Amino acid sequence: MAQAENAERQGSRAGSRDEIERAILDAAERVFAEAGFGGATMQAIADHCGLPKANLHYYFASKKQLYRRVVERIFRVWLQAADSFESSASPEVALRRYITRKMELSRAHRYGSKVWANEVMHGAPIIQDFLETTLRDWTESRARVIRRWIAEGQVRPVDPHWLLYMIWATTQHYADFAHQIETLNHGPLSDAQWDAATETVCGIILRGIGLEGGR
Repeated sequence: MAQAENAERQGSRAGSRDEIERAILDAAERVFAEAGFGGATMQAIADHCGLPKANLHYYFASKKQLYRRVVERIFRVWLQAADSFESSASPEVALRRYITRKMELSRAHRYGSKVWANEVMHGAPIIQDFLETTLRDWTESRARVIRRWIAEGQVRPVDPHWLLYMIWATTQHYADFAHQIETLNHGPLSDAQWDAATETVCGIILRGIGLEGGR
């Protein structure tokens, strides 16, 4: 009984720690998106998530460490969105799932996407090593899949990199330029509008590489 209670307490502490860390990352995402790395402070992030600054430093020793975790988190969810490249039976299904998921992430993680965009637009001073290793390797692995589809005659010949850049630019626009979209739309997009936007993006890209299911 004592062992079970101890295990339960340890599990509760682990769960609480994960929840606090997630709250810190959510707050940091927004502060970094709005102020940039240089303008953001650990105090502002602590205030945003309702923690004493000392507690924040317990979880993340420095602003740079926290910033990298924010960037890595948004990249990780983008990586998961591309699992369809390996798990789908056809390029149409794979790309439709990928584009749809990227659109969903632009809605759910708009601040994380903005942090990434701001960092890259400023020459990636904090994450250049990340771009040269993890992102480059990941991009090449997806490019190989697209080349295989082309060699098998499943899609129209196209440089895989240009295709990926187009998908990223289009889907992430809905996060990075959300304020502009909402201004022109007289408010946030409704569920129906998100669905229509997603279908439009899927259709144009799929038809562009010769997939008739693009409708």
